[in-house]
Amino acid sequence: MDETLRDLADYIALKLEGKIVDWHISLGELCISTKPSDNLEVLRFLRDDQRLKFVSFIDVTAVDYPERDARFEVVYHLLSPKQNARVRVKTSLGANTQIKSICGLFPGANWCERETYDMYGILFSGHPDLRRLLTDYGFDGHPLRKDFPLSGHYQVRYDDEKKRVVREPVKLSQAFRDFDFLSPWEGVDYALPGDEKANGQKQG
Repeated sequence: MDETLRDLADYIALKLEGKIVDWHISLGELCISTKPSDNLEVLRFLRDDQRLKFVSFIDVTAVDYPERDARFEVVYHLLSPKQNARVRVKTSLGANTQIKSICGLFPGANWCERETYDMYGILFSGHPDLRRLLTDYGFDGHPLRKDFPLSGHYQVRYDDEKKRVVREPVKLSQAFRDFDFLSPWEGVDYALPGDEKANGQKQG
């Protein structure tokens, strides 16, 4: 299988000379890296080339690497029934960089791009309806960014007295924020066998 994927990678790199930054094989899948400006051309080629025929769109998502200059990695997954193979296409971009929507190539990417925008704040230029998908109207921030606070900023709940849904800032006691994760029984107020903190032996 790896030999077949290597042949495909060499073919793609030859046909898309200058568009492929790097490629490798990981977990039985071909993984290709490209520049944000080339993502649409690369994905169109993978879909339309008669040898490849990566016609099945699986997913588009992202990964956040805050320590990198190009903080986000947008990841596309495609399947070729003809080749019985999957390909993963990655492209790195900065926090304020837009990337072209692929909805024109794969209509199924519509909600996946909306989810990626909602969770990471990545802007897909040319998307027909780029708005939040999972969070509420007026939600502050993007929950899957590594710098998003674990408790969030606001909560939405139904107020029985007002007979409506209310939005209010999250209020947590400091005790609920002070986890050191040394114990699998974090938060209980009694000693359990195997709890290294049971005798007050908190490790620093």
